[in-house]
Amino acid sequence: MKDAFTNDSAETAPHNLSVEECWERLEQQTLGRLVTHAAHEIDIFPVNYAVDHRTLLVKTAPGTKLLELTIHPDVVFEIDHVTPPLAYSVVVKGTASELQRRDEIEEAERRGPLGLLPQPRYRWVRITPISLTGISFEPAVS
Repeated sequence: MKDAFTNDSAETAPHNLSVEECWERLEQQTLGRLVTHAAHEIDIFPVNYAVDHRTLLVKTAPGTKLLELTIHPDVVFEIDHVTPPLAYSVVVKGTASELQRRDEIEEAERRGPLGLLPQPRYRWVRITPISLTGISFEPAVS
């Protein structure tokens, strides 16, 4: 049985994305997954995001995510995209910090993502990458 990660030839072999290609893919999407951890707990959250000067902006509300980012700012952020004949995945490892300065928050409001959830979100987090990795491949057809 074949799955999306099974390749039958060199033509469909995975291709490692360059840092530039990773940024291009990140700029094309608005929904990703943010992995946080604190007190031996690992959590993953779907989040809307925007790229801002080689960082990621996430708008959130007080709660588990923001608390964990405050306790332990090291995070992983990931996006995937599958539209045959192409698929890709980008992983960002970085440091998250809540925006505090009024000018940063105002700029984030202008540039940042619109939320999909109806509840209000008014706290901004910037993820500054330490590393970017990505892979592109042709998904197998079942």
